[in-house]
Amino acid sequence: MTRARRRDEGPSGFLVVDKPAGWTSHDVVDAARRWLGTRRVGHLGTLDPLATGVLPLAVRDATKLVPFVEGGRKRYEAEIAFGAATDTLDADGSVTERFDGPLPAEIAVRTALSAFVGEILQVPPMYSALKRGGVPLHRLARRGDEVEREPRPVTIFALALVTYAPPLLEIALECSAGTYVRVLAADLGQRLGCLGHVRRLRRTASGPFTLGQAHEHAALERAAGEGRVADLLLPPVGVLGLPQLLLEEAGARRIRHGGELRLAAADLGTAAPGDRLAALDPEGILLAVLEVGKDRTLRPLRVLSGS
Repeated sequence: MTRARRRDEGPSGFLVVDKPAGWTSHDVVDAARRWLGTRRVGHLGTLDPLATGVLPLAVRDATKLVPFVEGGRKRYEAEIAFGAATDTLDADGSVTERFDGPLPAEIAVRTALSAFVGEILQVPPMYSALKRGGVPLHRLARRGDEVEREPRPVTIFALALVTYAPPLLEIALECSAGTYVRVLAADLGQRLGCLGHVRRLRRTASGPFTLGQAHEHAALERAAGEGRVADLLLPPVGVLGLPQLLLEEAGARRIRHGGELRLAAADLGTAAPGDRLAALDPEGILLAVLEVGKDRTLRPLRVLSGS
């Protein structure tokens, strides 16, 4: 075992951070690397610097599990300001256009909001982390370039008006991964003919991660100083939410080496081909994510090296 590997030993899991306003998602990752003493930290879903709220981080071996927990539904609380459009579609940007006419009545706002529920098309904003030719769009935007972006389907599962005190509108929504609330605000302003941009944005849930599990920056700094940040990690097996299969040592050894397992139908219960299971080693520690094959064999999709 190399010295670098020994230095990186430690618990794996997911840390849910309540991201502060003004921080980029990468700023949070950098801080977490310092708190936990490892470079093996990655975030699940970018949050804009203006936004606050749920930013899940995968730590050490849990980084291998990101494909199995990212991409779930998101929930947000947003404040939209009518009467102006900005280049970033939020309050961090420069105003590009103003509307000085009368703002819409609440009934008109409710009617317009209902048109966005369901599957809709969004054009990704220039100020985003999407890449064109390997270059993030926000870099192109900052040097004055604009490129064509294809509309992409997203789904708004729920969209509610919380309060409306013109020019400010508060909404709560649940949406699919890949939805831009900034684009929703701008498109709503266009539909109502009064322009609009996001003034405040807070993510309250991301897939299986919720605000109730999130820790604020100050609390994490204190925990780091006391050497107990690792105690705040969510165990990977609980986050995955998959049926669990406890392996005997022979089966665990085979899985560790990338082999497949053939189990009796009774051992797999109601599992069907294509289903996934969380394999635990004899000590009950998550070892791998397995997939049931057509012949009811189990093949490893991810094996955790730390197990």
